[in-house]
Amino acid sequence: MPTAGRSLAELLPRYRTDDPAEAADVARVLELLRTVDDPWARSIPLHATASALIVHPGTGRVLLRWHQRQQAWLQVGGHGDPGETDAVGIALREGREETGLTDLAPWPDAAVVHVAVVQVPAKGDEPAHEHADVRFVLATADPDAARPESPDAPLRWLTIPEAYEATTEVNVRETLSRVARLMDLVE
Repeated sequence: MPTAGRSLAELLPRYRTDDPAEAADVARVLELLRTVDDPWARSIPLHATASALIVHPGTGRVLLRWHQRQQAWLQVGGHGDPGETDAVGIALREGREETGLTDLAPWPDAAVVHVAVVQVPAKGDEPAHEHADVRFVLATADPDAARPESPDAPLRWLTIPEAYEATTEVNVRETLSRVARLMDLVE
């Protein structure tokens, strides 16, 4: 089912979780949607984010980005700008900003692939908080066009097994596993 242009309130009630831990995370996100006016507001301790694993279907490789704050290789994505509510659109915007890839598109469609509530450590004046991260898959036809947003956020094209080894984040490994299954289905 296409989901581009749809809000979290439209996406998540129809989303089918893979396991009890993800079901608990989705329940927390649904509760967030019921109790706040703007789930994307960075000022609340648990707020929505949208991210994506970028794939190059021709080679089966995925793109990971070094995240300095987390000290880990992660998918691209992040916060909505004020007034943004389209989760896929946020993942696309963030993906383009963080990689320089201008041809990104949902792959094989704009379906949610994973939902994870992620702990974010305190930094400077910003307290520790949680991201209610809704994840998608985006594809590029031009992997060589990828350019890091900044020198401290390098990018790496990896096979799924290489990416699985490169990241220390369990939730990212789960996303990688789901994308691997999806790639097998689409081939």
